[in-house]
Amino acid sequence: MVNPVTSGANIASMLQTLRAQQAQASAPPAELAAQQINKPSFTDAVKDAVSNVNELQMQSRDLQQRYERGEEIPLANVVLGMQKSSIAFEATLQVRNKVLKAYEEIMNMPV
Repeated sequence: MVNPVTSGANIASMLQTLRAQQAQASAPPAELAAQQINKPSFTDAVKDAVSNVNELQMQSRDLQQRYERGEEIPLANVVLGMQKSSIAFEATLQVRNKVLKAYEEIMNMPV
């Protein structure tokens, strides 16, 4: 009787899987670098978040100024824009505070 774990097809399948993993592990550095290029860095994520908050604040300021000049803009849109920019700023501020707290904790760790 043939053991199903050690059958010829099973062994061939395992060898094929191992070869595929070996080929993936020995990929050239250029191929690995190309895979890493697609991943955004933490710095890029922070820059994008700050620029998004800045854009929301500028849009809010523009809505406020247009409303004050008497343009036909509903007050609800002005208030909504102000709230969006305020919430975005508060969220960014909280993230900054958490990052600084983590940095301080790391710096205070004994070596």
